[in-house]
Amino acid sequence: MTRWTWGRRAGLLGGAALVAVTSAASAVPAVLDGGAPPPAGRDVPVELVAFDGCDAALAGLRAAMAPHVGAYGPAGRAYAHLETTAADALPAPAGVAQKAVPEHSSTTVHEAGVDEPDLVKTDGGRVVTVVDGRLRVVDVASRALTGTLDLPAGNASNLLLHGDRALVVSASPQVVDDIGIAPGGFAPEQGATLTLVDLAGAPKVAGTLEVDGRYVDARQVGDVVRVVVHSAPRLPWVYPEGGRSEAEALLRNREVVATAPVDAWLPRYARTTADGTRDTGALVACDRVSHPARHSATSLLSVLTFDFPGELGTGDAVSIVADGDTVYGTGGSLYIADDHHLSPGAPRLPAPPAETAVHQFDVSAPGPPRHVASGRVKGTLLNQYSLSEHEGHLRVATTSFDAPGIPERPPASQSAVTVLRRDGADLVEVGRVDGLGLGERVHAVRFLGPLGYVVTFRETDPLYTLDLADPANPRRSGELKINGYSAHLHPAGEGKLIGVGQEATDQGRALGTQVSLFDVSDAAAPKRVAAHHVPGGSSEAEYDPHAFLHWPARDLLVLPVLTYPTAERSTAPPSGGVLVLRLRDNAFTEVGTVRHASAPDHDPGVRRALVVGDDLWTVSAAGLRVSGLDGLAERAWVPFT
Repeated sequence: MTRWTWGRRAGLLGGAALVAVTSAASAVPAVLDGGAPPPAGRDVPVELVAFDGCDAALAGLRAAMAPHVGAYGPAGRAYAHLETTAADALPAPAGVAQKAVPEHSSTTVHEAGVDEPDLVKTDGGRVVTVVDGRLRVVDVASRALTGTLDLPAGNASNLLLHGDRALVVSASPQVVDDIGIAPGGFAPEQGATLTLVDLAGAPKVAGTLEVDGRYVDARQVGDVVRVVVHSAPRLPWVYPEGGRSEAEALLRNREVVATAPVDAWLPRYARTTADGTRDTGALVACDRVSHPARHSATSLLSVLTFDFPGELGTGDAVSIVADGDTVYGTGGSLYIADDHHLSPGAPRLPAPPAETAVHQFDVSAPGPPRHVASGRVKGTLLNQYSLSEHEGHLRVATTSFDAPGIPERPPASQSAVTVLRRDGADLVEVGRVDGLGLGERVHAVRFLGPLGYVVTFRETDPLYTLDLADPANPRRSGELKINGYSAHLHPAGEGKLIGVGQEATDQGRALGTQVSLFDVSDAAAPKRVAAHHVPGGSSEAEYDPHAFLHWPARDLLVLPVLTYPTAERSTAPPSGGVLVLRLRDNAFTEVGTVRHASAPDHDPGVRRALVVGDDLWTVSAAGLRVSGLDGLAERAWVPFT
């Protein structure tokens, strides 16, 4: 086996298919050998090497999966039966004339210059949304709907925008048979469909790519997009039913693995061009599949690389045998984190997995990512904000269950920040600060330059400030304890930090949405200087930062809030809208709440807000409302029905 390197550039979809890791056994047993494998993800090297070809890939994948096979397929996994049917702002690309557009907001993202998919985008001249699964284009100047497109896959929930092109991601309810699932077979998970839309004139489909895997996440830097997809082997598992015993099912499933072709593990695609031409095939070649020294071959991650100005191709795919659901990207690196939640037999709640593996890819050059290093840290992540790259170091915030607890009881939880540095092909630990929030877990993380902020919670909200200037000696600088918690932290400049979360009682019972302003200018003594509480409220921004809008030019914060009836046994539906706050002189002032009068009772939420010029655009499944930034008076309503 040889260490993997990548070379040539692809067309629009030069995929870097990352094949998902589920680290496992301490030795590779014979294919039909019995016995329980060691726990997944324990003391397993994470360095990646590539298979030398299809023969090596097939032997390695069969052997790795064999010890994880049970009477119901891979141990610890559920497979659904499939009834098969067909089924910040970026510059415009070179050569595209740029129109004068008003100043406008962009999607709230983790790293400046690295765009993230969302259900609505604007370039200042138009607003494009897939809020209800259908693509719509609204002209900003006329405030009129100029185009609607029924997407071929449906269930669209994310899009990226660049010039006159939109890339839309849809979750397919099932995988079509011409990309590898036989009628009456078994599908391990959903499919993902990527649709390229031409927005020059009436929106039209410029190509689609169907992949037999679940969409995980995507990042866009300039005109390059990388989409991460998670897939699993397509194997005809049997179950103990119809007179078949568990022992018989186990033997049959072991035979399935021992005789499966290599194509069963390789993700496949089906591509349709604008003129209707369709082709299918394997997304990745055998010798472009990399893997850790030990793994269980039960899942695949695929990262697909797009050149936005180009056509939707089949991809220049590369793969790793790795698992994971967390993607973090900078302008030069893409990280995939795997905390073994999906590993067969991995520990389930309440205790999180013991380790998280992190794989770093260099994306500074055109074309597919190049794997450069891998490492691991103790504990599990909250989300992508748990990761942050700064001056050649990666900071990782995790929660683990390894703090000394009460005798004769399981160890208590605690959180930590670990600092990693690349050393050859390894991400090695150079510093660590732990003991954060004993008996609690991480609810929010934000790294800003050499500083870090971690919120843990069980009954009260400790906000920890961290000094990370010396990577080898990270230390806790200060701590603030208040009721409730913040679930998202956002920088507000001049030593200020905004927190969005929940107010809570002394016992930790949530009381409704709370927006806080923290003064962290003195890291040793952080303090809350303002708060705004919405009793009985909850906000999508608590778990999806894309729903949060901070517009410093007008001192505004905007976030969606659903307010639930507080009376016991009330049958009234929740009330939805976007809360608009003005942050000035270290105080919040409520400007008002923008609601959509025609929003249905079953879906009253207003999901997103955008600023374009002097207008606030708010988006729901019912339509788009345009309100004046001063006073929030309605200026236009664009219905979607």
